[in-house]
Amino acid sequence: MKAPFSPYLSSLAPGLKQLIADLAKDYDSVSALSTDSVGFSILISQHGKSVSRENLTTERGTVIRVRRDGQYAEAALTGFDPTRAGETAAWIREELNGQLAVLSELGVETYDTPATPDSPAELFVEMETEQLPENADIPALIERMSALSDRGMAEGKDMLDCMLRASSTHISKMFLTEKRDLRQSYVYSEGSVMTMASRDGRNEADYEAVSGRRGPELFDELEEKIGTALRVTEELLNAERVVPGEYDCITAPDVTGLIAHEAFGHGVEMDMFVKGRALGAEYINQRVGSDLVTMHEGALCAEDVTSYAFDDEGTLAGDVTEIDHGILKTGICDVLSALRLGSAPTGNGKRENFAHKVYTRMTNTVFDSGESTLEDMIASIRHGYLLEGMESGMEDPKHWGIQCLLQRGYEISDGKLTGKVVSPLVMTGYVPDLLGSVSMLSRDRKVFGSGYCGKGHKEWVKVADGGPYLKVKARLG
Repeated sequence: MKAPFSPYLSSLAPGLKQLIADLAKDYDSVSALSTDSVGFSILISQHGKSVSRENLTTERGTVIRVRRDGQYAEAALTGFDPTRAGETAAWIREELNGQLAVLSELGVETYDTPATPDSPAELFVEMETEQLPENADIPALIERMSALSDRGMAEGKDMLDCMLRASSTHISKMFLTEKRDLRQSYVYSEGSVMTMASRDGRNEADYEAVSGRRGPELFDELEEKIGTALRVTEELLNAERVVPGEYDCITAPDVTGLIAHEAFGHGVEMDMFVKGRALGAEYINQRVGSDLVTMHEGALCAEDVTSYAFDDEGTLAGDVTEIDHGILKTGICDVLSALRLGSAPTGNGKRENFAHKVYTRMTNTVFDSGESTLEDMIASIRHGYLLEGMESGMEDPKHWGIQCLLQRGYEISDGKLTGKVVSPLVMTGYVPDLLGSVSMLSRDRKVFGSGYCGKGHKEWVKVADGGPYLKVKARLG
């Protein structure tokens, strides 16, 4: 079935078009983004249950963006009455003129930014889904998740808790200007199992997730994650510490995705180019990795939680080749940064919600596959580790240092896994050195979309990343 576009947004369209026409008398660029997203979130543990018809991406509202004399301003509306478009236009004029006046009075240095191009375009997309979150049988889902939590407790050893999460959102967005009318509707879901255990004063936990541009039917996959989470938790309870040093390593697809996200995610967000805060700007058309490294970024290069038809500025979704056989070709860009840099937007302008400003943000960030098998990669290593379990990462875009926090490593000796597990791990390095050491890539590829990404310490949006297994030289500690 197709995810139906919001009737509420359709009802707003005539009034918003009238509002845009009214504001266009005083501003040389006017756009409106309206959102109506519904969903739910469920948390089940041995200590309680939490159910909500909201999650981090449910929202309803409109944001108006205008330009005058090279300056942009925005006003967010939690409600809009299409029969009172004239009154709303008067209020917006007063609000936005006030914003522009304050900047002038304070002497704030601003960018003189060209007007946003407004080429004619119409788009109406209702993406496929099997189920809708608003129609989900929540009591039945709670019962199934509770049974899985009980199963985890019964099958695991020294268990403290077995938690399950499920979140699903039906997103509808409409972007309007005088010449553009873009509408999209799609569903995405994400779920996870977390097992926690304690033995001899040592506490360990594992997190296994599922995600996709799918409806609540995705949660059927949680059952198979229980066994994996229990196995890994047991491994962690018996894990040893790694001897710090540089090793030949194989990164599992989730760790590969973390490298992609941290190394060539934030580092090539071109709003950072505008501000002179990213070293990536100096490396365009230069080598940043081995010949085996090709990386894509965009809502169209993979299908997961952030695979949309257009971004929050009305730019159609894209598939950008950021790295082509080791050469950094381009970054990713929102509309205003593109105008300031004299480049083209890439469909990466995203808002946390309608009341937050747009930043250049990642969508799907993935390494291309190679020609090797995992077995060949393991056999090629005299002493090193197979790294699994992405936890978190940090990157310094200005100096291109990277730090990845990983859950575990499986020791490899003379081309074979020894059974020894080390945990936890910190992988550090300089991005071009790390990617320059890539010597093998597996044929398969996976994408993971169970996380959120912040811009600095805030502005959380959905992202996905991944790739194949990579063989690299990495410093572990």
